[in-house]
Amino acid sequence: MIGATGRALAVAAGLIGLWWVLVAVLSPPAYVFPGPLAVAGAFVERWPMLLRNAGITATEIVLGLVAGLAAGTLTALAIAATPAIRRAVLPVVVVTQTLPVFAIAPLLVVWLGYGLPSKIVMAALIIYFPVATAYAEAMARVPAELVDLARLNGASRLQVLWLIRAPGGLPGLAAGVKVAATVAPIGAVVGEWVGASAGLGYVMLHANARLQTDVLFAALMLLSALALILRVVVDRLIDALVPWQHSS
Repeated sequence: MIGATGRALAVAAGLIGLWWVLVAVLSPPAYVFPGPLAVAGAFVERWPMLLRNAGITATEIVLGLVAGLAAGTLTALAIAATPAIRRAVLPVVVVTQTLPVFAIAPLLVVWLGYGLPSKIVMAALIIYFPVATAYAEAMARVPAELVDLARLNGASRLQVLWLIRAPGGLPGLAAGVKVAATVAPIGAVVGEWVGASAGLGYVMLHANARLQTDVLFAALMLLSALALILRVVVDRLIDALVPWQHSS
């Protein structure tokens, strides 16, 4: 654990050092590419505003993750229940993912307004697909011998689902949740870019319009920190719930 943390800190320090060297050598205008000190200064100067908006974005991400996880899990269970449901539902799930999120986001703002609901739904939509498909495919790959043995002992379809397929597919669900946690911030920020009155995406959009690139970088780095914290927390929870599939 300490070694992994040390390596992560070393990589971060190296990237910041490279960033500082590029700025020192190229000397770009501050509004084009600010240096680390300028970004740190913007964060110190505006930290109450940045942290307040980071809290809003974090709320959207977490609630979207919970909603997307619940919807994706229920869909996967329905797909695994019977071949007929799988043939009916799975193509619909795949087709819905061909719609670009930028096309859906304005509609969600119109339908749900500029507040939290539209951002939560946007995050949930992005999270939903990897969770649903990963869990459904994992349950479909459960050894047929176990299913046949359960049926020979008189198990119903529902019993096979809950006792064999659902637990057998947990490693796939774990992988899907980890992917979902990584992409969860995208949905919230896209929703904020389309229409919002608060959040880190809102801060970045307005900072970009005012050429306050140092503020934009500070918000972006704060968003990256949120995404990293979320991924670490999810990894720890998954490793505790599915201990036979630890993260490397």
